[in-house]
Amino acid sequence: MGGFRFRRKRLPRLPFKILSAYDHDLKCVDTYKRNIDQHVSQVDLSDYDPRDMPAADVLTGGFPCQDFASCGPRRGLNSDRGRLYRSMIKYMDHHRPSVVVGENVPGLASLHQGKVLNTIVSDMEDCGYKVGVWRLYAPDYGIPQRRTRLFIVGVRDDLEGFPVIPVPRYTQKHRTIKWAINDLSSIDDESIPNQSQYFKASRAKKGNGQGDETSDPNKPSYTVRANAKSRVQFHYELNRRLTVRECARLQTFPDEFVFQYSATTNIMQIGNAVPPLLGYVVAKSLARFLETAHENE
Repeated sequence: MGGFRFRRKRLPRLPFKILSAYDHDLKCVDTYKRNIDQHVSQVDLSDYDPRDMPAADVLTGGFPCQDFASCGPRRGLNSDRGRLYRSMIKYMDHHRPSVVVGENVPGLASLHQGKVLNTIVSDMEDCGYKVGVWRLYAPDYGIPQRRTRLFIVGVRDDLEGFPVIPVPRYTQKHRTIKWAINDLSSIDDESIPNQSQYFKASRAKKGNGQGDETSDPNKPSYTVRANAKSRVQFHYELNRRLTVRECARLQTFPDEFVFQYSATTNIMQIGNAVPPLLGYVVAKSLARFLETAHENE
């Protein structure tokens, strides 16, 4: 975690070693292998044996958000995807990691008057964990994109204390879309990976225009969504939609991180991801907590 550079600033590596990673989508597995490491496997986490996985001190997971999102079907726990958080519960029951972090959309908190989130929290508590829910607004943490996410944090109940919610250091100085991508405006080739790749679809003639927005250059961008229907927002200055690289910049991926598939697949992977800078500030808080917690054991 860490050890990469974004917009000329290097983030120091944090004291974590990733033991293993899992995804059901083979293309996501291939992207991970190309850019991060080989310790990733294609696994259907709706049906797995935790004994086949290494015991880790920290478990993280982004269970599918589509059935909790305000713009999605909102089927909640009544769908197979909506119940995939139980895969994390299964691992917690067997391996008892010190800390668990689940990430999802803010719509999870309001679904069915909060009952869905309460169920997830209650199931984690029944495993023997203290649980807190962090609602983080990405621009407050230096991400140039209007994106809010929930982080469900669990700490094994034999450990003292709890991680501190990351301090928002950019509340009065949000980074803008122009700050993030303005240097790419004159580039239309692959001298920077994925910069020549974008949807050429025109604006919709009907509908509510979702995906046809144009961000204000002096504010964070609209949310980069995992959308496979060419509905990517337009550039604030140029007569085209944002490129795959520009969307990756808004998610704070370093330019060295290459997305190797079609624009449709690449945008889905980018939109589904936790912004690396946001993941970093959460991981930094966990690292501080774990250092103290293990000293007190």
